[in-house]
Amino acid sequence: MASAKAVACPSCGFQKNPPNSSRCASCGAKIEAIGKTQRTREEELERRYQQEGVSVQWMFIALAVQGVLTAALVFGLPMVITAIDFEGGNGMAVCLPVWFIGGLLVGMISPGRTFIEPMVASFMVAIPSTLLLVQSQTVRMMPTFLYVIFAAIGILMSLIGAYIGERIQLGPPPKPAD
Repeated sequence: MASAKAVACPSCGFQKNPPNSSRCASCGAKIEAIGKTQRTREEELERRYQQEGVSVQWMFIALAVQGVLTAALVFGLPMVITAIDFEGGNGMAVCLPVWFIGGLLVGMISPGRTFIEPMVASFMVAIPSTLLLVQSQTVRMMPTFLYVIFAAIGILMSLIGAYIGERIQLGPPPKPAD
C-alpha cells in the first residue's frame, strides 16, 4: 500500500506537510487543495501590488544600492567638489532624495514586488549615516532628535520610492472586466 503524498505549502514552500492537513506545520498558513479554490479576477487585481515575501538576495542588493548612493553623493561628492559641504543637517536633507532614488531603482529592477527590502536597507544605511552627520557638525545647529526624524522620513521616502518603482515596473493596471 502506497502512502499518500506529502503536501507542499503554497505560502512558505515547506514540503513535508502530512496529507489532508489544513495548516502548514512550518508557518501555519492555510493549505488549500490545488484547483479547489481559484482567485477571481478582482482578487488578483487587488493582490497585484502586495508584497510577495522578503528576499534576502534583494535585501543585500538594496543595501548595496543604498550604501553606494549614500556614500557617493552625501560623503564622496563633497570630497571631490570642495565648495559643497553636506555636514550636519544639510547632509540629512540630501539623504532624503538619495534614499528615495535608491528605493525607486530597486523597485524598478527587482523581479516581483519588493517594498520591504529597500526600506530595511535604508534603515541599515541611515544608522551610520546619521551618526556620521551628527558628529560632522562643526556648528551645532540641529538637535539630535531631528536627525532621527530626518532618518525616519528618509526611510519612509525609500518605501515610497520602492512602491513607485514597482508601479513603473508593472506598468499601468489592467482594465477591470465589465
